[in-house]
Amino acid sequence: MQKSETGNRMNPYQPIPARILKTFDETPNIRTFVLKPEQEVEFLAGQFIELTVPGFGEAPFTPSSSHFKRDKLEMTIMKVGRATSALFSLKEGDMLGIRGPYGKRYPLEKFEGKEIFIVGGGVGLAPLRALFLALTHEVEKYKKIFLRYGARTPNDIVYKSLIPEWRNLKRVDIDLSVDVGDESWKGKVGVVTVLLEKIPCDAKNSVAVVCGPPIMMKFVTIGLLEAGFPGDAVYLSMETNMSCGLGQCGHCRLGPYFTCKDGPVLTWEQVKDIENPFV
Repeated sequence: MQKSETGNRMNPYQPIPARILKTFDETPNIRTFVLKPEQEVEFLAGQFIELTVPGFGEAPFTPSSSHFKRDKLEMTIMKVGRATSALFSLKEGDMLGIRGPYGKRYPLEKFEGKEIFIVGGGVGLAPLRALFLALTHEVEKYKKIFLRYGARTPNDIVYKSLIPEWRNLKRVDIDLSVDVGDESWKGKVGVVTVLLEKIPCDAKNSVAVVCGPPIMMKFVTIGLLEAGFPGDAVYLSMETNMSCGLGQCGHCRLGPYFTCKDGPVLTWEQVKDIENPFV
């Protein structure tokens, strides 16, 4: 039997049944699923689960909801392959399976008293939402939370309906960019690194968190290091190539690490000597 970071003993191969309560289309190819597991899934921000689509297989996803609310689970997922295409064909009331949680959490105790600079790209904002909600739930523990997010176009922005509400939270500063704007867009235009041109925090004494497409993570990490963030304070969500979730298949091997077991949250200090860590 496996023991999770939250202390539960579990059969790592036995999915928990979960019913789809609601779905929301965030963008043309990204959808949020609100799930009701038959038992609570006690994940912590940064951990992931294996989502099973009966008859089609399973894939790893990071919850996008707060770990302080465990009666329901939200997953924001992009339609990219066989399993996700099958998932998008399901309706409210249909059943899925959940295994986990797996992997390492964000060490929030190390974030306390600091400014936190979060950078997301595309659907990478989905796993970052769990972290953002955990931070804002206990916002008095942190000096300030900066959220920087880039999408391809205004129509590709995830959580458009929630961002105005987030802007009004205390100790929260949000800025957005799109690669290509339209007549309605009033924000920054350019790849997400345009959001790093002015970093309004004390980088040497702050924490940075990055999640998004590998090429975006590479150049954002370079920008953060150049701005003065220490390598051991730059946290990267290295989810690419994860498969089984248990370190058995080897697909997620990254240098000396299995990202499903040693990550997916790894610092730049841990991966900096690995050749092409973002590939």
